[in-house]
Amino acid sequence: MQKYQNLLVEEADNILFVTINRPTALNALNQQTMQELELLFGKDYADRNDLTGVLLTGAGDRAFVAGADIKEFIGVASSGSGKQMATRGQDIFFLIERFHRPVIALVNGFALGGGCELAMACHMRIAVETARFGQPEVNLGIIPGYGGTQRLNQLIGKGKAMELTLTGNMINAVEAHTLGLVNYCLPAGEARAKALEILATIGTKGPVAIAESIKAINAYYAGSDFAEEAEAFGRAASTADFMEGASAFVEKRKANFSGK
Repeated sequence: MQKYQNLLVEEADNILFVTINRPTALNALNQQTMQELELLFGKDYADRNDLTGVLLTGAGDRAFVAGADIKEFIGVASSGSGKQMATRGQDIFFLIERFHRPVIALVNGFALGGGCELAMACHMRIAVETARFGQPEVNLGIIPGYGGTQRLNQLIGKGKAMELTLTGNMINAVEAHTLGLVNYCLPAGEARAKALEILATIGTKGPVAIAESIKAINAYYAGSDFAEEAEAFGRAASTADFMEGASAFVEKRKANFSGK
């Protein structure tokens, strides 16, 4: 039996390719999909130190993830368990944000509501030129609940985050790039190539240093910034990877990192 129903998972050259595969629903995030993301990032690949990174996208060419499953939302509202649903969604997206290897969102269409929140939980975002972003939850009388009010602030600043959240308006990929919501805005084929290029570059670096860098950068937004950076630096400096990297630099050769 296939382990994942709504995710297509492939691995090549130490890169994990994850596709949210609900194209007839514009890859909307239902609870089954959320459970599978939790399983993948929180258990199945949580200890895979041989990975270079993850490329996350949506099936088809219309949507990355067009939002959450509204029918499920209605059921949650009627049961009074909205807070629990939001907390669970946040916890699952924290697994992505804190994943020990870089997760790049290849945004290939609509990234709205929970889809925009999912993209923002990734470490980097590369958008195709036809991508669209937005937090339209106010149109339904609710607010972003999977981290959108926090990460949008972090990425584009308070004023613009207020505007997009309170109006529910969408922006195109060019504006998303201008605002700093995405790292690159490129034609479809070039966008994927750019993501793979970035992951290939990261794959040449020290794996321990990559993991510690992710922890330290995330720590800024948790309020422990400089203290966590010092701790992370200390952990990295005591590794065989550091000795190899420093020796390679002095000896003017390419480092051969072991991940230890």
